[in-house]
Amino acid sequence: MGKDVIIACDFASAAQTFAFLDRFTQERPFVKIGMELFYAEGSAIVRTIKARGHKIFLDLKLHDIPNTVKKAMAVLSSLDVDICNLHAAGGLDMMRAAAEGLTRPDGSRPLLIAVTQLTSIDQQRMENELLIRRPLEEVVLQYAANAKAAGLDGVVCSPLEASRIHEACGKDFLTVTPGIRFAEGASGDQKRVTTPARAKELGSDYIVVGRPITGAADPAAAYRRCVNDFID
Repeated sequence: MGKDVIIACDFASAAQTFAFLDRFTQERPFVKIGMELFYAEGSAIVRTIKARGHKIFLDLKLHDIPNTVKKAMAVLSSLDVDICNLHAAGGLDMMRAAAEGLTRPDGSRPLLIAVTQLTSIDQQRMENELLIRRPLEEVVLQYAANAKAAGLDGVVCSPLEASRIHEACGKDFLTVTPGIRFAEGASGDQKRVTTPARAKELGSDYIVVGRPITGAADPAAAYRRCVNDFID
């Protein structure tokens, strides 16, 4: 898969989700299904959105002991999503077990990526609340290196870290980057943010965009603006 814009469908119900997706009459955008929607609607929402022709990033951020994550990924492997994720903080054994569980009998599996540090975390919070006393970028790079060593396909990171991760882990190691806002938009609860155009310059492979699209008066137009800024 090449560069793409992924819309974060952070809705509370299937009805809200389909009302939103129905506003796209010319495109079938790549969408992210996160915890809110998945917990509300279960696996049926994944299958229905997939049947409508959308690629899906299933953003459940698994983080548990290796055996539990392996079994959970084995269940998710049947949903035919395009990307799954977990927390890199779970360690190498957990990430390796996840990849094993996600792999189907025919050897295929969705892309598997690891969350490094949430874009709501900054240096001060990481030090004071998580008691991690290293520079944030150093921690992110170490987590990315661990993900690559575990056989994963890439990481979730801030666009601000994408370039360094590609330098350390290779151009083919995917960087999926939330924390995207238009220049005139509010950052909300995100700390490490940038624009679609800047994310392109920094080397992001995928950008995940939520409120700037889902909260827009014309979501399809906002989506096309992201595509124009990031891809075209």
